[in-house]
Order: sequence, then C-alpha cells, then structure tokens
Amino acid sequence: MMPLMMRLTVKDLISARITILADTTLSACRRYGDDRKNPLRFATRGVFFAPRHSVEMQLVRTFRNRALFLKHAGWRPRRSTEILALAYKSCGRATAIALFVAVFCLALPHSAAAATASELFADGNRLFRDDLYWAALLRYSQASEAGMDTPLLHYNTGVAHYKAQQYERARESLLESSGYAPLQPISLYNLGLNAYAQGDIDDALRFFRRARDQQQRADISNLARRAIARLVRERTLAEPVEVPAVVRERERKFSHFSIRARVGAGIDDNVFRSPSISYVDLANPAQPLVTPNVQEGVFVPVSLNAKYQVNSLEHEGFFGVYRLGGRYYQDKNLSNANEYLHELGFGSEYRRREENRENRVYSAFKIAQHEETYYDPDTGVERDVGGVSIGDRMSYVRYGPELWMRKTIGPLSVGGRVKGQLWNYKETLAVPEYDHEYWEVGVNTQYRFTSTSLLRLTAEYSTRRFGGRPAYELDGTQPLGNPSIRYDYTEYAVEARQRITRAMWFGVGYTRTERVDQYLGYNNYFRDNYGAQIHLSIGNRFDLDAIAAYRIYHYENAFAFHEVAAGRKTLETAAGTATATFRLTDTLTLVGEYIFRDVTSNDTRIEYARSHILLGVRWMQ
Repeated sequence: MMPLMMRLTVKDLISARITILADTTLSACRRYGDDRKNPLRFATRGVFFAPRHSVEMQLVRTFRNRALFLKHAGWRPRRSTEILALAYKSCGRATAIALFVAVFCLALPHSAAAATASELFADGNRLFRDDLYWAALLRYSQASEAGMDTPLLHYNTGVAHYKAQQYERARESLLESSGYAPLQPISLYNLGLNAYAQGDIDDALRFFRRARDQQQRADISNLARRAIARLVRERTLAEPVEVPAVVRERERKFSHFSIRARVGAGIDDNVFRSPSISYVDLANPAQPLVTPNVQEGVFVPVSLNAKYQVNSLEHEGFFGVYRLGGRYYQDKNLSNANEYLHELGFGSEYRRREENRENRVYSAFKIAQHEETYYDPDTGVERDVGGVSIGDRMSYVRYGPELWMRKTIGPLSVGGRVKGQLWNYKETLAVPEYDHEYWEVGVNTQYRFTSTSLLRLTAEYSTRRFGGRPAYELDGTQPLGNPSIRYDYTEYAVEARQRITRAMWFGVGYTRTERVDQYLGYNNYFRDNYGAQIHLSIGNRFDLDAIAAYRIYHYENAFAFHEVAAGRKTLETAAGTATATFRLTDTLTLVGEYIFRDVTSNDTRIEYARSHILLGVRWMQ
C-alpha cells in the first residue's frame, strides 16, 4: 500500500496557488501581492491559499492524507500502535506522539457509503481547501460513482489533478468542463496553466489565446493577456542560448497547413439581375419595348481556402495559398449564371511584436482565373453580335504582386499598400476586349482612443488603363479610333468603431470616391458611400453580423443609355448582408446568410433588385 502514499516535496511547501471554483472572487488574490505579478502562478477565480511555511502543519496534513488513503483502501487499524506507527513514518519521532493524540481529536471522516453525491462533492471541496488533494480526488470519484456528472465536478476534479501533478488527467477533466459555457473561460485559462506546467508552451499559448478572446469574463481575458506576454518574453529570452538542433526542430514544428471550406444551398430570386419592369431600350436605334424575364433558382455556393506555411521562424514565414469560390445553379436553363474563381499565390509574411509595438509586412504574388458567361440580363441568354457569340467576354486571367505593411506603436497604427495587376480577358473579335492594367497605392492610419473605440483613416489612389477599349466622346458615342480608356480613382475613407460590451460592437463609415475619365471626362463621377456594421455574440457558440451600405453616384457628363435624349445618368445602390453562425464543434460551424442588393437608375438596363438566402456549413482545420 505504500506506493499510494503522497510524499512531501519542496514544491508542495511553496505552492497552493491554483484555482478551485468557490464563492470567493478575484479580489482575494490582492492579499498576496507577489502572486499578482505572475499570471502563470496565481489563480483566476475562487479560493486563494497563502503558502504555509510551517513544517509541523505540513507534517500533520501528510499524516492525515496518508491515513485517509489507507482507510479508503481498506485499512482498518485494530490497535493504537498501528496509528502510532503510521504517524512515525509520516512525521518522525518528534511529532508522532502529538499526532497520535491529535488523531482522536481530528478523527478520520465518517464512511462515505451512506453519503449523497452532493455531500461527497462538498466534502471533496473541503478537503481541497485543506490542501488534501489526493483525498479530495477520492471524494470527487465517489461523488461521480454516486451519480453526479456535472461540469463543476469535472472542473474541480481537473484542478485537484493539477495540484496532485497529474497533468494528463487534469487536462481531460478541464476539457470536459470547458464545454460548459459558464465554466469555459476559467477552464481554458487553467488548461493553459496545465500545459505550461507540462512544458508545452505552444499548447499553453493556444489555450491562453482562447481564454483571451472569449467574451464572458473580462478578468480572465486580462489574465490571459498577461500570461501570453510573459510566455512570449520567456521564449524570446530563451532563443539566443538554444543550440542549432533545437532551433531546427522548432522550425519544423511551426510549419503548418490550414484549410477552410464552406458549402451549402441557396435561393436566388433574380438569377440574371433582370430589371423588374418593362422599358424602352433607347440605346437600340429601333427603340424596342423590352419585357425582362425575372428568373429564380437554387444554387450551390462553394468556397475553399488553403494555406501551407513552411520554415516559419520566430518572426517570418513563407507560404503558399489557394482559393476557390463559385456559384453553381442546379437548373440547366440557368447554367449561364454559373461562375467560379481559382486563385493561387505564394509569398512571405513578417511579424514582430514586442510589448506595445508591432511590425508586419506581407508580400505575395498571385494569379487567378475567373470564368463567367456574358449574358443578356433581360433573358439570361448568352450575348452575340451579328451572330457571333461573345459569351466569354467577361472571363479573364489576372496576375501580379501585392505588398502591405503596418507599424503599431501603442494605440497608433500606420500602414500602406501597393498592388499591381494585369487583367487578360478572353479574346472576342466582334467587340473590343476589356484587357487592362490595374495599379493601386494607399496609406492608412488607425488610433485607439480607448480599449473600446477606434478611428481609422484611409487614402488610396488607383488606375485602370485599358488596352483596346476606345474612350467615349462627350455625346456618349464610342468611336473605334479613339484613345483607349483610362480611369483614375482617388478615394478617402473614415471609419469609427465602438464596442458596447464584450459581446457587441458596431461601426460606421463614410467613403468619398472620385473617378476621372482621362480622355474627355465623359464618365467622370463622384460617389458617396455610407456604411454601417454590427457584431453580436450570444454565448460562446452563436454570432450575428450585419453589414449595410448605401452608394449614390453623381455623374458629371454621362447620359442614361448613352443617349442625350435620356438625360443625365443617375445611379444609386443599396446592399445589406446578415450572417448568423453557430459553432457546432471547434472545426465545424453552421452558417446562415441573407444578402440583398438593390440598384436604381434612369438607365433601366442596369436596374434590378436581388436577394440570396443561404444555409451551409463551414469547416476549418
């Protein structure tokens, strides 16, 4: 029976700083000021025990703990000398006689056979407070055998296993309790402590980050942030003294593969973006009356994102990424509305964070292929010119580099981005192609006034320079001999966000865009964009996001239908998206989405209203 006995160690004499869920609060830790400086050592909520430096008290607890274990293992002393012998082995001759007398005053607990599960659980909590962790585990086990199966039992069992240095069992129990929403924050934090005790820094950081990101407990989130900062500092300080073999092993460990996929089913009430009313086509010399055919159908939206990162160092990694997005309609008569995009990229990402400073640099080269059918919105039929099909006109391949960077100092962040692309559309001999160059450069700054509010400012310049598409005259005509179109865009944006609670935030924004037609200015416009968004978390599994935007275009010279008789062109758009997600597991999420878009213009050809309703699942690994 001797192997069952707990041996007293130096660590036992100076520890007793782990949590058990009880009636006290975080303020209890303020009595032990040194512990508050080390978030990896003190508890997050519950009973906080001061270190006991009295050797005699430790010997008494050791004797009582051993006696409890022997008793529940079936030992029944028949003579007082047996109790005295146990006291001698536990404490030595100096205190054996005192313990022999005290044992009759302390008395071993009464038999648990007749106790209820709740009584056993309460007795286990009492034993834990007395630092009798092994005896507490025995009581928790008996409570479980008596029929108790609650998240609180799993949590307290996990904490007791931690104190008994049974880290694998502690992990199992705390993982059980982390599935219960009220106990999830403190369970995640203690899982981080447990992983740290095992020497698994990566696992500890993973749990601490989850505890930091939860919305329920601000105190746990703050403790997790401090724990993460301490671990990062420890890792950084340890780097210079590591031998090359250890560094290479770390590099291999940080290499990883991530993937995210989404699939579902949706209903589209206006597949081809058809106008809802009949109109006279003023762009056609015959000016016919056109009656659009609004069609609806079922489609399957798919998306896939994959990233493989290799040779990831402490601050830099090299990656390859792939993205697929598409929409496929089930009715063959609606197949002209099918479209998809493939994108492949590779590059590097640098990120270095120290205290309240952070530097990030992202660079990549990407190539994408987009396929869609150029159809008539009124009928959904593939377009043709003089009997020659031009259905492939909107399909293209684009490629080019991009770079963005950001520097953060305290509440202030500044950044910039540069992008260059070549868009190569499929050749259509009957009409000019849309081939063009695209360049973009921008700067941005963000300032956090408080921990719950921020303001972001953005300025961008971009240009699209077409290769063979002739520019418009001021009367709306497009002679083939004209210079190629060049549109330059200047954009300024401001956005503000405010967090109301840890589970809810909202943002509002305004963007002013100016487009300049560099030939004669026919297609010049100013565009005002007003946007708003809101996020709400309900519990740990349900999230709701809503985004709305309204745009109004102010054309200076363009005409509706490109006909002077139709008057100056007007255009307004309104769009909104509402997304609800419910996390089924750590990797699987149920997604519901509603998308609406309404376009209003006196050029009736481009006017339509459309909505999507989608239901799908998202898988991440």
